[in-house]
Amino acid sequence: MHILQLVGIGLTATVLVSVLRPHAPQFAMMVGLIAGIVLLVQVVQNMESVIRTLTELSTSANVNQGFMSTVLRIIGIAYIVEFAAQVARDAKEGALAGKIELAGKVGIVILALPIITGVIDSLIHLLP
Repeated sequence: MHILQLVGIGLTATVLVSVLRPHAPQFAMMVGLIAGIVLLVQVVQNMESVIRTLTELSTSANVNQGFMSTVLRIIGIAYIVEFAAQVARDAKEGALAGKIELAGKVGIVILALPIITGVIDSLIHLLP
């Protein structure tokens, strides 16, 4: 989808949610959630070409594919956590949003640990 279509979906949903919220808050929440899911799915589908290009670049640069896979997973976690936290904030659950973000950060650190270890090992071998 073209960026203008994505923005159009977002703005249309925003207007619908603003109109529905005072009269039917449960429907407003559902409209916002559905619009968010549609936007997220479309963005993820558009990321396929970016991922393919990054994979080709990492292959030509002889970068370990495990590292590239881990970096892409970290990026995915960041986007999904941000989406979930925003949904929680829209539902007026700021504390829960903070906990979702904390869980995402911990997940990212866990995934990044092998990369950090690899970098430290490389530095140790470079030093005399």
